[in-house]
Amino acid sequence: MQSELVTTPFGRRPVTLALVKRQIATKIESGKSADKWKIFRDVSTARELLGLQDRSLAILDALLSFYPENELRQDAGLVVFPSNAQLTLRAHGIAGATLRRHLAFLVEAGLILRKDSANGKRYARKDRAGAIESAFGFDLSPLLMRSEELAQMAQQVAADRKAFKRAKENLTICRRDVRKLITAAIEEGADGDWEKIEAIYVELVGRIPRSPTPSDLGDLLDEMNMLQEEILNTLDLQQKAENNSTNDAHYERHIQNSDTESINELEPSSRTEQGAIPRERTNVQPKAFPLGMVLRACPEIAAYGPGGVVGSWRDLMAAAVTVRSMLGVSPSAYQEACDAMGPENAAATIACILERAGHINSAGGYLRDLTSKTKRDEFSLGPVLMALLRANGGSGQKTG
Repeated sequence: MQSELVTTPFGRRPVTLALVKRQIATKIESGKSADKWKIFRDVSTARELLGLQDRSLAILDALLSFYPENELRQDAGLVVFPSNAQLTLRAHGIAGATLRRHLAFLVEAGLILRKDSANGKRYARKDRAGAIESAFGFDLSPLLMRSEELAQMAQQVAADRKAFKRAKENLTICRRDVRKLITAAIEEGADGDWEKIEAIYVELVGRIPRSPTPSDLGDLLDEMNMLQEEILNTLDLQQKAENNSTNDAHYERHIQNSDTESINELEPSSRTEQGAIPRERTNVQPKAFPLGMVLRACPEIAAYGPGGVVGSWRDLMAAAVTVRSMLGVSPSAYQEACDAMGPENAAATIACILERAGHINSAGGYLRDLTSKTKRDEFSLGPVLMALLRANGGSGQKTG
């Protein structure tokens, strides 16, 4: 009967419905067993998720030491009944008030249950053969029942720690790379607004907290990667300009040294004429930024995704089509942007325009202007996203 599973605490300690529900839910599969020290290690790893402190773990360790077997088994009595004095001794002399407080924490965390006797004492009643008939103290059944759950929690904590360490290393490496790239560009006189880029770098570094959370590291790493991408794009554009200048000079020398007796070479030819060699297009569609970064910079676009959610690039592009129509951007203007920027970056640009819609008079004209600049290698989406991420967009004069 379920009434046998529920006990109320002795004395002034009140009973709560949550405690009653927890006791009723403590049903262990027949024949189940688990190593008690393996469970303890999992609880120790997942202690922050369980809301436990080191002293709570010390008391749980002491309680487990009073259970005679290494295996917790469903078919065995799982109640231990040490006195407070015995618990204090095995918990390395912990004070009485602290002991009671952390025992309550273990109960609240759903790791143990109290099974109090009529007078509140902890003891076991044995039969004539010396076997325990009933015991009053602390029931370890929840540990056995939740052993798989506790193992999964420990694995998740370990995975999160590993990911946190990797993100910290990646941020350190990216920070180093950005610093050295800026220094090299300034020292070697590369074209670009390096003072502004360095100011952004200094601001990013200044935002790194002493004890960062995984979320802090993720956001900062995204922005630092974006800044690095912007630096590399700036340097790459300069290299392309130098290459084009060299190629044009070489082409002119080739014309001058060609056979002047050929009339066809002196006459201008059409690009579509048979045999004509078209000039190579230098504009290459830039790589798309991470979707998560775009959504953090432009959160308003999410409401226009399928079902009000944007979970993939396909969802973002679908949302961009809806927003494009809402902002009055013509299909041809958006298609031209897709051709020049790539569909992902065009959708991200629409998201940025939506975020700044109150500052833009003509969204269609603004998008066409950005498309033209993209074709001339004069527009990069990175600084726009970074500005939105930093929430530095003021209420300046309208654009477009």
